Order: sequence, then C-alpha cells, then structure tokens
Amino acid sequence: MSSTATYGNFDTHFYKGQDEVDTDGVLVINKKNRENSNFPEYLPTWDPKQKYAPLTFFKHEDPGLRADPNFPNLFPKDGDHKIKRVTPKLGSEIRGVQLSQLDDKGKDELALLVAQRGVVIFREQDFASKGPAFAVEYGKHFGRLHIHPTSGAPRNFPELHITYRRPDKGEFERVFANSTNAVSYHSDVSYELQPPGVTFFTVLEGPESGGDTIFADSVEAYNRLSPALQERLSGLHVLHTSEDQATNSRGQGGIERRKPVSHIHPLIRTHPVTKAKSIFINRPFSRRIVELKDEESTFLLKFLYNHIEQSHDLQLRASWEPNTVVIWDNRRVHHSAIIDWDAPISRHAFRITPQAERPVENLEDLNKEVNEAGDVAAALKKVSIFD
Repeated sequence: MSSTATYGNFDTHFYKGQDEVDTDGVLVINKKNRENSNFPEYLPTWDPKQKYAPLTFFKHEDPGLRADPNFPNLFPKDGDHKIKRVTPKLGSEIRGVQLSQLDDKGKDELALLVAQRGVVIFREQDFASKGPAFAVEYGKHFGRLHIHPTSGAPRNFPELHITYRRPDKGEFERVFANSTNAVSYHSDVSYELQPPGVTFFTVLEGPESGGDTIFADSVEAYNRLSPALQERLSGLHVLHTSEDQATNSRGQGGIERRKPVSHIHPLIRTHPVTKAKSIFINRPFSRRIVELKDEESTFLLKFLYNHIEQSHDLQLRASWEPNTVVIWDNRRVHHSAIIDWDAPISRHAFRITPQAERPVENLEDLNKEVNEAGDVAAALKKVSIFD
C-alpha cells in the first residue's frame, strides 16, 4: 500500500476503524467526539450515496472587477475599523468590519481587497454563528461553489469543505508516523478545470496556541525570478490530477462523489483583476510539465516548489484567534496547516470554496471554453500523457 493511502489527509477524509457508520449508511465522526463538539452542525459527514456529474465549464466574472477601488462600502469613512499590513506585500489584518453585514457592493470590494493583498485576516467575526446555510449563501456571491469529491461536509451542505483533526490519543503520532514534519504547501483543488479564487476559512475549535496556517506568495515568487527564467517558463503547461487524493480516500474507507479528473493549466497564470503573473504549481496535485521530458520536468518543478516553500521572505503566518475568518486568493497563494500540538485537542474548521476562471497566461484567453491549455491537452491525449 502506498504511503499516501496510509498516512495522508486524516483531517478531511473518513478514517475507517475510528469513525463510524450511521444507521442510514452515512459515514460520521464517532459518537464520543460528536457529543463533545461545540459545533455539531459543522461536523463532517461522508455520504456514499452522493454522486455528482463531472464539472462543466462556466464563464466567471470576478467580483473584484466590479468593485470601487476606494472601498467605500467595505471601509466607510465613518467606520471604526483598523487595518494592519501583516507583511509589506502580502496579507492584511482587519478589525472593526463585520463580514456578515456586507452588502453586495461590500462583497465586491472584499474580493478586490483579497486579490490585492493575497490574504486578509478578519478578527472578531460572528460568521460561524450564522450557521452552514448562511455560509453557503454568502459564498455564492463569489462564484459557483465547489463540492469536494472526497472530503467531509456537514449533513445537507455538501458545498462546505470540513477539516477535522480528531481529539484522540495517537492522532499526533499518526501524523508524524511517516514524516519528520507535516507542512504540505498547496493551493486547493488545482486539478479542476476551474480552480477556486476567493476562498474563506474559519477555525471553529482549535488548540489554545498552535495550529496556525502559513501562506506563501506565488506572485512575489515569480517576481524574484530572473527575466531569462521568467521568459523560459512562459508558454509551459502543467498536468494536475486528483487521482492520488481519490486513492487516499478509498484507502481509508471513504467516499468518491465524483470520478478523479486531470487537467492541464499554464505554469504561469495571470490574475484577471490585478493582472499580476504567478507560478501556478501544486506539489500534491501537479505531476509534470508536459512540454518537457520527465527528468527535465522533475528538476524544474523541484526548484520551483523549493523556491516558493523555502523563501520565508515571501510568506506569512496566520494565527487563529477565536472568531477569526481568513480569506485568501487561491490563484495567488499556497498554504499549509501547522500541526504543532500534541495534546488530544480537536482542530475543526470549514472552508467556502467558490470556483473562479479557467487559469490563463494570456488574458485574451479569459473565459474561453477552449483555449491554449485546452489545445495542449487535446494534443497530449493522443500520446497518452494522461495515462
């Protein structure tokens, strides 16, 4: 059995032998942990009967393109808000703005702010207390909501992605059973034809300290490269796949709402709002640069992964004070949870994941169902690169 199937993704997938099966056949967290949860309405479930058709193309207009760049609705002149930059180029922390009270114009401005700053940390929010139905409706403003193919979701709300680190003895040891660290930088579900854009995340319960989320800025990572390397990366494409994630879920006794998919995206993508270029790769889901030979692809991807993950001067660390909502631009930043506590404590969170446009390097291809990446994919299917 592969190490992926044995050791990975215990916070999103069903875990046979520790979780349970309900009377209606739905997979659930065990009774003890359900009874001890402060947010039972957000606990993950995995319904084997849920089956969805493959996702199809849709045209996406980023809400940030509609926004007033002066932010009069998000930051009104008479408002009592405080804004602090976490780093000069990446991340802002905001107090005194209640996300749940924003109207549509305020939400558009929120999307623009997230595009500009990459990560925005909102403190003192009532967002989670509004319940799963509110979160789903709120997220729809920012795009078509993604339903994850394998992860847990609250009962009746498949649009919410739940991460749940179980408060059980041995959980910490299991995480590190096959690795010296648990850092896994990634951008969410990049294997989809249209990966997410503006992404919301809220930790409902967690350790008193620790359990932070770290972010790396792939725009700044691109800007740090030499002009010669930037030019060489232009026009290259990367194969992304969900095959390993699906295998992981099946290996732990979990579900598969949709069949695994593979898509080809440009290695360098351009943001439709800021027009900034970024490096669009993903260690868990990216498999190869399709224009290169295997050895060349492996060498270059390793360099780019290490460049993004090890450059601490283009990163930030978000701590989870109670009632914090962190919003990031999944097109721009990579992130990883930090598992640094060893007491049996639950880390329970939910994610709202609106999909965005199909990634493009040239904005002239924006919202085209068939673009350059699609042409590359069609050509490569003929030589079995998807096999």
